[in-house]
This record gives sequence, structure tokens and C-alpha cells, in this order.
Amino acid sequence: MRRPLPALTGLRAFEAFARAGSMTGAAEELHVTHGAVSRQVRVLEARLGARLVVGPRHDLRLTDAGRRLAGALSVAFDQIRAALPGAEADDELVVSCLGTLAMKWLIPRLPTFLDRYPALRLRIVESHAPADFSQGGIHAAIRILGERPPEGVAATPFMDHHHGPVLSPERWRACGGALAEVLKLPRLYSETFRPAWTEWARRAEISLPPSCDDREFEHNSYMLAAASAGLGAAVAPWAFAAPDIEAGRLVAPFGFRRGEARYVLLHPARAPNAAVAALADWLREVGAETPPPPPPLDVA
Repeated sequence: MRRPLPALTGLRAFEAFARAGSMTGAAEELHVTHGAVSRQVRVLEARLGARLVVGPRHDLRLTDAGRRLAGALSVAFDQIRAALPGAEADDELVVSCLGTLAMKWLIPRLPTFLDRYPALRLRIVESHAPADFSQGGIHAAIRILGERPPEGVAATPFMDHHHGPVLSPERWRACGGALAEVLKLPRLYSETFRPAWTEWARRAEISLPPSCDDREFEHNSYMLAAASAGLGAAVAPWAFAAPDIEAGRLVAPFGFRRGEARYVLLHPARAPNAAVAALADWLREVGAETPPPPPPLDVA
């Protein structure tokens, strides 16, 4: 039986726009001009007799009909792609992740995910900037988020966020187990989250004295290495500091405070694919299995 379907070029153009969130992103993916994508979408709308996108050219949004069609098309195109000979070798999932989280938490756990999905090629790229899916290039992003995600982006929370002061065992012994002495140490910061000390002090209901010295580092991984080397004390997330604490390179005498933010997997809400869904399920599993932070030590 013949199926009365619109032209494939229009369906592909519209589905690419829905995933990319812009005509420009769709044009780059399909290797055509911005105008060509716009024309194909308009022809598709005329063929269907329904509006699929609304709004000014610089801020187009999907209608309800557009969202339904985009979701169905993405599933259909994913199924077609999966059925193509040799498709398994081409499967790639590109995930943007905070660099220190990738190094300290995600990558050590990845073997279980890759064993479960051996045909999937996973690529981790480092970034702490807001996740931007409009230009393509990434399928999902792992971030610490304390607010609603941007419009058009879905968030899957998978682990709570705790943070607290850490320092080397030698520095801690020299402080004699006293919080006041720790607060006199040089304070280590990461450029990626400058308010770490003030945020921890607010939650711990502690007044920070003036700092004797601030030492700033580009990445959390550098900051943790500096703390291990005895250069001062840092406020760090439990997920980042756990390997160094478990190895005895750092101590967290005051424990960790739970924050409002959570670790989340972000992805375009319009057209999630099977690989992203599989990653989200796995992250929830390993997030639930991650040990909670240790309690505070007996301190003065």
C-alpha cells in the first residue's frame, strides 16, 4: 500500500532543525544553505497544511504539531540508521563534561557502560561553559545545575552535589585539629567556581576571616593537586576530591555540605536519541551507587 508521505528532503530538514534548534545548525549538518533549510521547512508546512515552527527568524520555536512530528521523525531516522549495514561502526556519542568530574568520577566508571554497549563509540570533551546544542557537535552534557535548564533542554539528575574544605594530611596535623587554624591557611580557588569558599561558609553558618593569601588555579584538578601538595586549603566537591581522600592525599576534616545543585545530564528536549537515553539510565545507576561523603572528623 502506498504511503502518502511528504518529500524526504523536507522531513530531513525539519528534523535537523528540531534537533539543532536553529536553521543555521541544521544547514551546517546537512551541508546546505540556511535559506535552503528554511524553504524546505516552508514547503513541508504547505504540504501538510499545518504550522510546524513559529516566531521571528532569529527565535523560531516548534509548535505542538512540530514537536510531535520532530519526535516521531527522530525515532524513525534513528531506526533507519541503526538498520543500515555497518551502522554499528559509525555510532558515536559525544558528551561534554566538566574536566575534573570526567577525570575523577566519570572515566573510572566508564568501563561498565562501554561493556554494556560495545558498539557505541563514546567521546568525552571537556567544558564548564553552559551547554550549547544549537551548533551541533555534542549530543549531551554533564553539568552541576541548581536551576531549571534552558528552554528546549531536558535535564536528568543523577547525583547529589556535596562540597567542603580539603587539605593535605600534613597541613591538617599542623593546624592541630582546629577550624580557626585551617581558615588562616592560604585559600585555594578554581576559576570555574570562584564563590566556593563563601558558598560553603554560608551553608556551614561560619564567618570567614580575611584571607591571608588567595591562590587561584584554572581548573579544579590543579586546585586539588595544589591542596595535596600543601599549598593551602580548598573547598571542593566530594565527587572531585573522593579519589584523593580515599588515597590519603587529602583530608576533609569538616565533612561536606549538600548543595542545592545536582549533577545532571543535559540534552535537547525535542529529540532525545537512544544512546543519550542509555547514558542517562547508566548515570542514574552509578550515581546511586556512589558512596556518600564521609562525616566530619572530631575537630576543635
